[in-house]
This record gives sequence, C-alpha cells and structure tokens, in this order.
Amino acid sequence: MGHNRADEKRIEMDRKGLEKELKEAFCWFHEHPELAYEETRTTAKIREILTRYEIEILPYALETGLVAVIRGEQAGPVQALRCDIDALPIEEETELSYCSREPGKMHACGHDMHITAGIGCAVLLQENRSRLHGTVRIIFQPAEETSLGALKILETNVMDDVERIWGFHADPTNPAGTIAIREGYVTAAVDRFVITIKGIGCHGAHPDDGIDPVPVAAAVIQALQTIVGRNVNAFHPSLLSVTRVSAGTTWNVIPAEAVMEGTVRTMEREDRTLYEKRLCEIAKNMAQAYGAEAEVEWIPGPPATYNDPEMADACAELAEEMGLRTAVEESSLGGDDFAFYEEKIPGCYVKIGTGIGHPIHHPGFAVEPEMLLPAAEFLGKCLMGYAEWIFNR
Repeated sequence: MGHNRADEKRIEMDRKGLEKELKEAFCWFHEHPELAYEETRTTAKIREILTRYEIEILPYALETGLVAVIRGEQAGPVQALRCDIDALPIEEETELSYCSREPGKMHACGHDMHITAGIGCAVLLQENRSRLHGTVRIIFQPAEETSLGALKILETNVMDDVERIWGFHADPTNPAGTIAIREGYVTAAVDRFVITIKGIGCHGAHPDDGIDPVPVAAAVIQALQTIVGRNVNAFHPSLLSVTRVSAGTTWNVIPAEAVMEGTVRTMEREDRTLYEKRLCEIAKNMAQAYGAEAEVEWIPGPPATYNDPEMADACAELAEEMGLRTAVEESSLGGDDFAFYEEKIPGCYVKIGTGIGHPIHHPGFAVEPEMLLPAAEFLGKCLMGYAEWIFNR
C-alpha cells in the first residue's frame, strides 16, 4: 500500500510539473503570435520544448511548422494529430497579463492552445510509449488561417502511411474542458469567388454614352441569393456572402468595371458543384442582359470536415471514461483545412471547451489555461485508446 501511495504521489507531482510547464509555454505562445507562413519563432519554441523531452522531430524541409513522432513499443497503426500554429492580424483587446506583444497580431482563434495541448499530448505519449500501440505523428501545421496550410504538409510524404488523423479546436461556447463531438459533417467546404463586371466608362452626366457596371453589380448581388433560397435543398446548410464590392475612383465618372468578392459555404458535395455552376450562370447572364460582360473566378478552398462515425463514438466513450463533460458538437459553416487530410484518410475533429466567452476571431477571445493539461490528456487517451482498439479488434 505504501508503495502505491508513493507512486501516486510521484505521478501527481509529475502531473503538476507538466501542468506548470504547459501554462508557461501557452503564455509564451500567446505573447508571441505570428501570422501564416511567418511562424519561425513559434516553430523554434516548439522544437526546443520537444527536444528537452527527447521527442523525435522528423527531418522534413518545412519553412515553418514541424512534425514530431512518438514510436510506440507495441504493434499497431500509424495515426496523426494535427495542431495548427498561426495567429491572426487582430489587435488584442483582452486584459491578460500575458497579452500579445506584437501590435496588430493575436492568437484570436486558440491556436496557442492547440500548440500547447499538442505538446502536452506528445510528452504524455512519449512517457507512455511502452504501452502505446503503433506510431503517432504530431503535426504542428502552419497557415491554417489561409485555409491552405495543410497542403504544405501534404506536399511531403508524412501522411503516406497514416491510417487515421485527429484534429481539435478551441471552443468558447462550452465550459473549460468540455468535449464536444458528433459524427458526420462538422465544418463546411470553403470557396471564394471574384466577379468582375466589365462595362464602358463615361462621364457621370452622360450614362447613355457608356455601360454602367454598378447597377449590374447590384442586380447580380441580389440574384445570387436566389441560389440559397431557390436552388439548394432547404434542409442542406449553406450560404453565399458577397463581402467586398469595389467600383470607381471619383464622384462624377461612371467606371468601366465593378468587382465583387465573397464566399460560398456548403456541407454537401453536390451543393458545392451547384453553387459554382449557378453563380457563373447568373453573373454572366445578368451582365449580358445589361449589355455588360462578367468574368468569374472561382477559388476552391478546403472541403467539408467529416467526422468518421467509428472514431467519433470512440472519442465520446473515452471522454466519458475520463469523467469529462461532453456535449454535441455544433455544425458550423466555418471551415478548416483539416478536411484536406480527410480526402486521404478517415478523421475526427472535436471541439474542446476553453471557457464560455468571446467567440473566436474576436479581439477579446481568451482561453482558460486550466484546461490545457486535461485537453492534452484527453488527446493522448484518444490516440492510445483508439490504437489499442484497432490493434485488438
């Protein structure tokens, strides 16, 4: 009995030590945010901490970001955990003692928490590799906020033999440590469009001498909303937003062109195809009706994120076994380039409560540091528990 109590005391001391280190690392990452493809100091700090714990870092030639590996001593599958590392161009408005030191930059999406929980998970897996089935690669990925950072990782061969991938995100709609999970689609496909209406410029007093692209643009903007209301199944979540309109340079000149830009968000693959087709038809035909022309550029982003039902079930069961609060993950028309990995293999993307507060991308967004270690332990449990289940089934 005495030996058991001693072991428990040592484990508790180790846990407190790790918790303290994770909080210190989290504060550092929050104080030093870096934008997409600029995460050099962030990458160096991650490398420094992992190296101190003798965690292997794979020699991929990434400009920013890195991939760590924990090789289990038991036979099993190869899995991956994605942790994104970039910040946003937002001026922080929190009153945290460790607020951003970089003007106009902030970890307003919780990626500082993602980095720290990923590091904690790596440490815990390294310490328990004698019981780990298979191999875990932890991907500290750059540039998620561009929606294309995952493609930098996929340019390497890091995913070639990976069988399952896990992702997670800070969730300010749930209390700290809550695990929100569901099967099926959880984030949307993200596409961007640019429509240029080409008319004929002329004097503002003589519109009959030209073709005014401004009323054409207005008509196109109104007509595009009929795709949502009249072409797409009413039970399929989707949206189309025109977010930027630009035309002209002065008050008494009718411009030669007007440009509008926006985004389309869809869950269903067929809806994504439909939106692109109808958007092009409406823009071109509406412009033609006014005697103008329309050029349409469709810029595809990541597809919708889909939670594999088997992985989602296992995740929910593990959370309950750990005594964590669980919730149903809300579907969102926000996107995540995690979905690019899922084009190759099954994945599961969960939300981890960071304390109810300002939404992500808000200058007042903040994470409760108390949830860092529980998040790391949960992620480690998912990777270890699922690997064991896969191996033994």
